Amino acid sequence: MTDELVSGHSLMRAVVLDRFGGVEELKTRLLPVPEVGDDDVLIRVHVAGVGSWDAAERRGDFDGAFGTPSVFPYVLGWDAAGTIASVGRDVSRFRIGDRVYAATTPLPRGGFYAEYGVVPAEHVTPLPDRLPFEQAGAMAWDALTALSGLDLLDLEPGDAVMVFGASGGIGHLALQLARHRGLRVLAVASGDDGVALARRLGADAVVDGRRADVLAAAAEFAPDGLDGALVTVGGETTERALRALTDSGRIAWPHGVHPLPSDALGSRVSFYDGDRSRAAAEGLNAIIDSSDLEVHIARTFALDDAPSAHRALGDHYIGKLALRVAPDDRRE
Repeated sequence: MTDELVSGHSLMRAVVLDRFGGVEELKTRLLPVPEVGDDDVLIRVHVAGVGSWDAAERRGDFDGAFGTPSVFPYVLGWDAAGTIASVGRDVSRFRIGDRVYAATTPLPRGGFYAEYGVVPAEHVTPLPDRLPFEQAGAMAWDALTALSGLDLLDLEPGDAVMVFGASGGIGHLALQLARHRGLRVLAVASGDDGVALARRLGADAVVDGRRADVLAAAAEFAPDGLDGALVTVGGETTERALRALTDSGRIAWPHGVHPLPSDALGSRVSFYDGDRSRAAAEGLNAIIDSSDLEVHIARTFALDDAPSAHRALGDHYIGKLALRVAPDDRRE
């Protein structure tokens, strides 16, 4: 497909919503390939991430939240990896065929549950050679959110940090990024498979948050108190576990994590969003190039099987879910 052809003269397969609602509202059909603005790139999507937030967005929970009216047909999908299909006239750092990953928002021009997605070049990053499309496609938002949370905590090598939800999308990446910084990591995971994943990824200690006394495990891990915590799951167990922090210990709490913390935690909690700037993504790439960072993919679904992927969001799984849109062909 030539640059001219994909820039507005062809159709693509996409999974769309014609209205907000249940899984049954997800339909596959043909849409025009998005127009490419001067500062944009068009990505031929190989793999798109499926996040827990996608289900909330599908139901309409985000309607109006971005300051932009919802437009139907509505295409979900915040994360993707693929190859550059077209570039805007003011974009110089990408060429057609480059392997990239990206973090975007579905409004106003559509997300990545499609064969093509258009993104401002600022939010597109070259894909490190060692990382396959399948991992990179589900990585961007969660990895950048994990990295931003650790930046917020600003801990020193040797400090003790608790990652609560360490077998989930953000958590299993935060665990690895924390270890890369030389932090001692107490991973609070979910289920036998989650505990096994956290151990394999290098946590210094692992506890099953559903079965064990996390506060007791934290006291054993850090008798003088934890220096910080990154929380990706809220609730009573989380609140109790956070009592293990030192008086000066800080808590990084990404926006969208519920239930929200009680007032008892006060100013120790810092709410934040992931930084998806070019500088942040380049920092992430530097870590990927110098480490064995792994994005654990629990299941991959075909694009047309997006409804099954959304049903799977309600099941127990570890790591991430993904949609396979195009073949992972490194020769492209």
